[in-house]
Amino acid sequence: MIYITRRETFNAAHRLFKPEWDDDRNLEVFGKCSNPQWHGHNYVLYVTVKGEVNPDTGFLVNLKDLSLVIQKYILEKVDHKNINIEVDFMAGKYASSENLAIAIWEQLEEPVRQIGAALHCVKLLETEKNSVEYYGKNN
Repeated sequence: MIYITRRETFNAAHRLFKPEWDDDRNLEVFGKCSNPQWHGHNYVLYVTVKGEVNPDTGFLVNLKDLSLVIQKYILEKVDHKNINIEVDFMAGKYASSENLAIAIWEQLEEPVRQIGAALHCVKLLETEKNSVEYYGKNN
């Protein structure tokens, strides 16, 4: 079993808040991330896939194919968007990094399988100091 990781970046805005709470309560729980005028991040996304090396190519997967999958299923939907209101796969979910990482996994799992690998990990850096890693429901 071998693992290979593709790094991509995107910029997006979001707001952490509960609509049934007033601004003071949201500020108390979510801090500056509850800004009613939104805020943004320069996200870094690491997608790690696993499998066996193809003896004909020497690759687990062609990284160009992996990049195209990430572009189509994630980046085209999130880059320079408001995660709360413009990203279809985040509809009805709190726009936390944790939920975003899970949703990214759910978007990528089948397309990654179709290019001949298994998804191992989605790692999302929201800031230089904060990141989340998701390894799927079975881990």
